[in-house]
Amino acid sequence: MATGEAMFINGQSTVSVTRRSYQVVIAATRDMGLGMDMKLPWDLPTDSQFFHDVTTRTTDPTKRNATIMGRKSWESTPLEIRPLPGRLNIVLTKSSCHDIATDENVLVCSSMESALELLATESYSLSIEKVFVIGGGELLRNYMNAPSCDAIHLTEIDISVPCDAFAPRVDTSLYHPWYSSFPIVENGIRYSFNTYVRRKDTVVGSGEKKTAAVSDFKEYSFLPKMVFERHEEFGYMNLIQNIISSGDMNDNNTLTKFGCQMRFNLRKTFPLLTTKKVFWLGVVEEILQLISGSINPMEKGSNIWDSDEANEYLNSFGVNATEEDGDHQHLYGLQWKHTDASQLSDVINKIKNNPHNQRIMLSACNPSDLKLSVSPCQTFAQFYVANGELSCQIYQSSTEASIEIPFSIATYSLLTCIIAHVCDLVAGDFIYVVGQARINKARVKAIQKQLQISPIPFPILKINPEKKKMDNFEASDLELLGI
Repeated sequence: MATGEAMFINGQSTVSVTRRSYQVVIAATRDMGLGMDMKLPWDLPTDSQFFHDVTTRTTDPTKRNATIMGRKSWESTPLEIRPLPGRLNIVLTKSSCHDIATDENVLVCSSMESALELLATESYSLSIEKVFVIGGGELLRNYMNAPSCDAIHLTEIDISVPCDAFAPRVDTSLYHPWYSSFPIVENGIRYSFNTYVRRKDTVVGSGEKKTAAVSDFKEYSFLPKMVFERHEEFGYMNLIQNIISSGDMNDNNTLTKFGCQMRFNLRKTFPLLTTKKVFWLGVVEEILQLISGSINPMEKGSNIWDSDEANEYLNSFGVNATEEDGDHQHLYGLQWKHTDASQLSDVINKIKNNPHNQRIMLSACNPSDLKLSVSPCQTFAQFYVANGELSCQIYQSSTEASIEIPFSIATYSLLTCIIAHVCDLVAGDFIYVVGQARINKARVKAIQKQLQISPIPFPILKINPEKKKMDNFEASDLELLGI
């Protein structure tokens, strides 16, 4: 519900008016085109099914949803599905001379405000679960970014075609991405499903307003269940739940699963997990250290790989294993930049000059590492270029799932984003593969508490556009918005 106040003409009294909040569901081109001559200039059956499912499904089987549309949108709806079945159709028109036949499935209202007020009355508030605005252009221009709009479900169609009806762009100062699907290609057209949720305003100081951090979001039950559950963090939560419920028990009182995979979309948001704290500054320092080729974690106050085995390994490469030496105790940096060839430079060169090469790879492991108890866990990364985007898949041989996996997801996602930025590409997919994921039984209770927490929107990564060389980045060049 959304409540507003309307003032009488004399300006002395106010009356509280209750109106329903709503969500927008549309498909639009790169230029936010909606259609031409009251027709859709594309044929995308999967998008049509998505529209049907989002606007029809309810969590309460005794309720249905309402769709609000302008008169032209109603008239452009094919007769065989008009009115839209399984939903209350509300048509907006200012004309008193219309031929819209009303019944239990169709209502006519003179304005958006009157429709939302009607839906807030007891009979409709008890029978209508969610309200969706579906077009057309004039209605969207006035109400898509309005305060009562909780979310925007936008099918972003990657084409430019002539249109005569348009929607406004999503105002990113008001909305934050909740979910973005991986690109779909259908009938030769590339598109994706995207959901944006409204940010909250907080008041600070002497009435000054600021946009709330994403961490201020607590409740997302207003989203359709099928959209809510598409948040990518649920992939990680399902993994740790699966390890706890059906993992193999080894001799060390540890539950394990073999052969696990998660996939994250880097195009709009950055996968810094939200159901547990991930040390972002540590992620940044870690990746900048690896990029520099430094193998002295003590420079950043870390004690990673602090062991005699690691020193022996470094000495085998002719690196002086002393704390005073700048190259010390970091096997990833060693493999990336201290072996016979600089792998990282080779990766950048191939992406820029031979992007379709099938061997754009980065390895942190030599066969000789296998004898060491501290051989690298993130052993292998492969990069892939297509459609102006850079994707990455890493293989991690073994890791602790509740603590190390969130850090590793963030670290290698950040590496992918930085490399894409340097190579003038857009970050695409990040695929994270774990050979053996493990959880110590002593941590199960704490993890079960974490599983009761609902995720919130991932933050957005901003990279300093002036920096274009891998070795020039500093922590201040990498900013997360919304944490």
